[in-house]
Amino acid sequence: MCGADVRECEKGSRSTRESDTVKGIIFNLLEGITTSQCGEDVWDDVLDQAAVEGAYTAIGSYPDGEFMALLGAVPMPELDTGERLRWFGRGAMPTLHRRYPMFFADHTSTLPFLLTLNDVIHAEVRKLYPGATVPVFDFADDPADPDVLLLGYRSPRQLCMLAEGFVLGAAECFGEDVQLSQDVCMLRGDDHCQLRCRFPAARPRG
Repeated sequence: MCGADVRECEKGSRSTRESDTVKGIIFNLLEGITTSQCGEDVWDDVLDQAAVEGAYTAIGSYPDGEFMALLGAVPMPELDTGERLRWFGRGAMPTLHRRYPMFFADHTSTLPFLLTLNDVIHAEVRKLYPGATVPVFDFADDPADPDVLLLGYRSPRQLCMLAEGFVLGAAECFGEDVQLSQDVCMLRGDDHCQLRCRFPAARPRG
């Protein structure tokens, strides 16, 4: 973690297109999850293996490639890239819950929380972290199953597995289970992804 003045740290943000960058808060979350689950000394090894500088401020912007290199260097050889993204998203949500309780306070279950992603949560994210690039979601009911939310995901980054992890983590924050599947996915050539989120019981849409 960088202990210097924020303005000095911002000067260290890597030079790249804003659309190809990740906000430093994501790196901070990855460091926290890694040290919590793998040990305090592991992060230095991860930085060395990924061959990155390692100083990330929450509002700084850093290349996508650095995040993926760090994620790939976390010592979990049994997980492929998609599984690592899901692991990170799921592990990050409890920290986000503690840090930004206002996003969760008006909800008692996962589904209405997810419905606020575009209009509330991402709007606030852009205020907190100017320049942040966020995916676009759309929502639909499954006429065959009232317990299902069809969550559409669109992003040039194609990180639908990360979105899966965030949904799983959100459900855990609300003490719920959710079953996820994807019949539509950009990684298989579709123009968007669709997460089929099945909750244990039907939830009100709001």
